[in-house]
Amino acid sequence: MKPHSLRARRIGALMFSLCAFGLMTSASMPADSKFAVEPVVEKKLKELPPGPLFWRLENFPTLAQAQSAAGPTSLAAEVAGKVWLFTLGPKDGSTPGGTKVVEIGPVPPISASEYLLRVIRAGGPPGVKSRIHTHPGPEAFYVLAGKLGQRTPHGVAYAEAGTAMIGLGANTPMEVFSAGTTDLDQLAIFVVDADQPFSSPASLD
Repeated sequence: MKPHSLRARRIGALMFSLCAFGLMTSASMPADSKFAVEPVVEKKLKELPPGPLFWRLENFPTLAQAQSAAGPTSLAAEVAGKVWLFTLGPKDGSTPGGTKVVEIGPVPPISASEYLLRVIRAGGPPGVKSRIHTHPGPEAFYVLAGKLGQRTPHGVAYAEAGTAMIGLGANTPMEVFSAGTTDLDQLAIFVVDADQPFSSPASLD
């Protein structure tokens, strides 16, 4: 076979492979249909406050003020153009200098040798879904925009923009999805067993 013919065949095979790869990636990961997840802030603790616990969300004028006011079970972060302090504690608490947005709870009980407090921001266009999964601890939600849906073995629950929802206990299979007609933008707040995988694949019948 002549060298230039062999070279042409190799180039043709390479182009075919690249086209096939492009089709596979575009089919499996459409850019406009992904449930996006963005880490915000986290910390680990050896113990939690006693009694029933609630997540308290407050806004502060500056991140420095929120960080200065943060207690042992608080997380400070700037999200969606606002400064937030997320505090796990008793019902009806308050933080000096903060403006309370919402209190979510009571949080389902959890026991571990070490705890992970974590906040993520998630969402996407109408219809997008997370994979079905579990967490080793309870999750709470606050919806910034759009409409949140959560499917579990107990049914489907919804939360509109400006409202909150408390999740179920550890290791509950769930699917989270954008249930409205506009993009979902939501905060998910966790207290989980730090020694376990944060998220594990699951199934829903």
